[in-house]
Amino acid sequence: MLLLVAIGLIGLFVIAGRVSPYDDAGRPLTFGTHMRLGMPPCEFYVMSGKPCPSCGMTTSFALLMRGDIGASLRANAVGTLLAGFFGAMVPWCLLVALRGRYLWVQSIERASLWVGGAFLVLLLIRWGIVLLL
Repeated sequence: MLLLVAIGLIGLFVIAGRVSPYDDAGRPLTFGTHMRLGMPPCEFYVMSGKPCPSCGMTTSFALLMRGDIGASLRANAVGTLLAGFFGAMVPWCLLVALRGRYLWVQSIERASLWVGGAFLVLLLIRWGIVLLL
């Protein structure tokens, strides 16, 4: 299963590397890159005029794949952190799959819950800051 996770994460990075996170003038976008993948606009943004908690995630990943760290952080800092975490997960998943036992965690379920919860909290904190500014 972890081998499939690693393959999925690699696919995610390949897609992020192929989609352009820049406007026609070459300036980095802050959100909306997902629409270049054929996805619809963010419904929350369309209805409220305010970004949703995940607005800028695709853009952040794509900018980070190009080494544009500052613009990636501006697009969505949690997306930048998540991309870094996913990048670290690829070798971890492959190593665990090869070894046949977990490395540095006792329970994958508990670790997933803590990591997922931490990213959710960070995402909501970042969203609150964006809405206040």
